[in-house]
Amino acid sequence: MPKRLLTLAVNGRRHEVAAADHTLLLELLRDTLGLTGTKQGCDGGECGACTVLVDGAPRLACLTLASAVEGREVETIEGLGRSGRMGALQQAFHERLGTQCGFCTPGMMMAAEALLRREPRPSEAQIRDALAGNLCRCTGYVKIVESVQAAAGTHP
Repeated sequence: MPKRLLTLAVNGRRHEVAAADHTLLLELLRDTLGLTGTKQGCDGGECGACTVLVDGAPRLACLTLASAVEGREVETIEGLGRSGRMGALQQAFHERLGTQCGFCTPGMMMAAEALLRREPRPSEAQIRDALAGNLCRCTGYVKIVESVQAAAGTHP
């Protein structure tokens, strides 16, 4: 299978990688770059576990061809923390118990991160809307919403 050279930035770091035309962004991140925080869930764009940010917007890595992010900025869950420390959203999820098994957590956090960047103090309805494409099979979403509210400084 012929490959082509792709240039992209992932979590602020420039990469040049060879990828076949059919390679999914999810495969590139996990298998080529070793960034396994992005989870492979349903493989059909239904669960949101593979949500990453492409140029700041949420994108399902299981449905995105790697070639579609040529020259763009991709952010994964690994990019939320800095210097070995959790970012504010990660800290809020930890403190407010926004995770259960943790499988959906990377996708939830990336969708929430995109929301908080465009709306720093979102309402509960805005949070629920932003997370609507992300499924969690362990919780009733209450702690997840509270975690996003805590990160935004709006939790009652």
